[in-house]
Amino acid sequence: MQDVIQPWEELSREEVFRKYGRGIERRTYRLPHGTETDFYLSTDNDPVCCLALTESKEVILVRQFRPGPGEVLLEMPGGGVADGESREEGMARELLEETGYRGKIEYVTKVFPGAYMTYKKNAFVATGCVKVADPKPEDNGEELEVVLMSLPEFREHLRSGRLTDVEMGYLALDFLGLL
Repeated sequence: MQDVIQPWEELSREEVFRKYGRGIERRTYRLPHGTETDFYLSTDNDPVCCLALTESKEVILVRQFRPGPGEVLLEMPGGGVADGESREEGMARELLEETGYRGKIEYVTKVFPGAYMTYKKNAFVATGCVKVADPKPEDNGEELEVVLMSLPEFREHLRSGRLTDVEMGYLALDFLGLL
């Protein structure tokens, strides 16, 4: 018979750093056997991400530099939700800012991005997207290039792992019945 895993007792938490809605938090826990230990957790404001499809079912991606991997990657549109915005409003705004497209926004699900992150990422699909403006990236020096890709090419791109939201892409394709 296996022991039942119990949650750890949280003893304290302290925000170590915060900027642009993201932060690092130190949490001290007492483990079941009595040891106390610190964990440093990434915090965020539950970001949004979407698989955006044009009316002809082309996938709308954004080529941009990603500081974590230190590379230019082809990514799905997404970002943070502003104070006072719903997740859907935030996703629609991010899609328009990053790509210049609008479409029908539908919520798919939320996922835990990692064991040492306190937030959840929200997956969306945007269908029937049409270009209504030029992209208007944030004023923080963000440089973007919009790229359209066929569904077979996008599936191959997901398999390559060369984007930061692979799980969101698969969840969105599944939601649309396009796996």
